[in-house]
Order: sequence, then C-alpha cells, then structure tokens
Amino acid sequence: MRVLFVSLASVGHTYPLVPLAIAARAAGHEVHFAAGESVHAPLEAHGLRPFRPADAFYEIYAEDLAPDLARLEPDLVVHEWGVPGAAEAAREAGVPGVWHGFGRMFPEGIGLERPSGGVHFDICPPSLQDKDFLVEERVVLRPVAFSEPARPVLRDGRPLVYLTLGTAFGTPELLTAAVRGLSALDAHVVVAAGRVRPDQLGAVPDNVTVRDWVAQADLWPHVDVAVHHGGSGTTLGALAAGVPQLLLPQGADQFANAEAVSAAGAGLVLDDPDAIADLTWKLLAGNDYRDAARAIADEVARMPSPDEVAARLPDLTG
Repeated sequence: MRVLFVSLASVGHTYPLVPLAIAARAAGHEVHFAAGESVHAPLEAHGLRPFRPADAFYEIYAEDLAPDLARLEPDLVVHEWGVPGAAEAAREAGVPGVWHGFGRMFPEGIGLERPSGGVHFDICPPSLQDKDFLVEERVVLRPVAFSEPARPVLRDGRPLVYLTLGTAFGTPELLTAAVRGLSALDAHVVVAAGRVRPDQLGAVPDNVTVRDWVAQADLWPHVDVAVHHGGSGTTLGALAAGVPQLLLPQGADQFANAEAVSAAGAGLVLDDPDAIADLTWKLLAGNDYRDAARAIADEVARMPSPDEVAARLPDLTG
C-alpha cells in the first residue's frame, strides 16, 4: 500500500506524524511525505521520501498537492491538522484521507482552521482531550517523542530541570530571565534555546547548560521538571514521561494546553516571572504533581502504539 503523509513545514507539525510514518514503512508500506524543505533532513534519514509539493515552503494548499496525488496515486493520505488543503485535495482526488493530530484539539482564533469530519488519529491522552472533540470519529494513537539527534546531556547527580520556549516563540529577554531565576536552584538546568541564539543569553552560571537544540526524545527519561512554553510536542513529551511541568504559555494553543495540564494536577502555570524558581522547586518537592504526571504517563502507555495503528491502515482505505 502507498501512503502519503502531509504536514506543515515545522517541527511542531511534522514530528508528531513521524513515528506513525516510520511504523507504516516498517510494516511494508511505501511511504512518501509532503512538506516544505526545512524538515526534509530527518524525514530522509528515516527513508520517508520527502518532497516539496509545488512551491510550498510552509503551508500546503489543495492546488499544491493535486499534481502529486495524480503522480503517486496513493491508497491513503494522512494529513495533519494544520493542512486542511491536503484534506481537500485528497477528497477531490477520491483518495481516502485521515486527519492526524499534533496534541490537544486547539481552540478557535489561533490562526489555524479547526479540522472537522472524517477519521482522526488522536495522540492526546483522552483524559486531557477537549471534551467536545471526543465525539469525533477517532483512532487513539500513542504520542511517541521524536527528535533529531544531538549531543547527549549527562546528569550530574542534581535534579535536572529542562527549559525551552520552543522553536516558534520566546525572546532573548524572557529566556534570559528564566535562566536567571532557575539558576538559583540546586539543580542542573538544561536549556534548549530554540529560536533564540545561545550567545544572546550571555554568560550563564555553572549549573546551566545551553544548547541550540536538544534531543527531547533522549532527554525525557532524565528530566525531573520541565519548564516550557506549553507547545503540544513538549507538553505531550513531558506527560508521556511522567514529568511535572511549569508552563509559560506565549501564544497559539499553548494557553489551552497549560490550562489542561494544570487542571489535571500535573503542573503549574507561571503568571509571575519572579516566581519561576519557587514554583519549579514546588514541583520538584511535591509528590502530588509527580503522581498526577505519572498517572497520565500510565494512560499514555496504554494507548495503541504506532506499530499497532500502522497495522490498521489498510482498514482505512475502504
């Protein structure tokens, strides 16, 4: 069977699809991946045959994908929530299509068109999912962290606090303030600078390690508390690893994600930047937050794996 995956050209939108795409390839399916060139390298590394449809660099519209649907004649199109144009193109070509989520269903008014109708691969733990979305036709799929390789981060015996503001949000001023506050803790603070250049942070204390990129998939088993922006990928990665979270939402779906994590008792939301050290220490010392996070991790572990869902892909072509 030939399967075409389609996503926006960003880490937050492409990486959630990669585990299922890899599983589909391992199951013997021919996999192709339509996305802008900025995410091609990791896709190529896993044999997922990436290509850029038409002149699309980030967004993909129906007319961009139509020629490639005619060329590839896929049996199934898996399109993430951020590319409604791919759903339209598949429908017009008469090819079965399935939506693939990147986290909790996002609220209205963040600049993305909310998907509706049809089948959805849902990687959000049901207990945290938007209750209105739970009425949709859903195939539950375990979220599996995926990231490009990077230099390993070694533990030094102290609690490990992971700080990131993601690849789309964050400023040098906010990240510098967060580093300054967290460095007061007796902890090893690992910073993924993302869109902020590490040199913009200036000199950092000895207990702070700054990298432009961190392999989150490798880091999660060692993290004691995650301090982050509330992006879907980081939120789900921490939940799957049973890691309590301190969330500093900046935009998009991050405020809704922060609210859901806080309501579940698995984290806190930072309203006052001066309180970052105190709240992080509260999460490090509080068993209730860790217990709640681990309960969600157990829920995630019970969700069907990408390999299990890949075995069901032929059933979705009828």
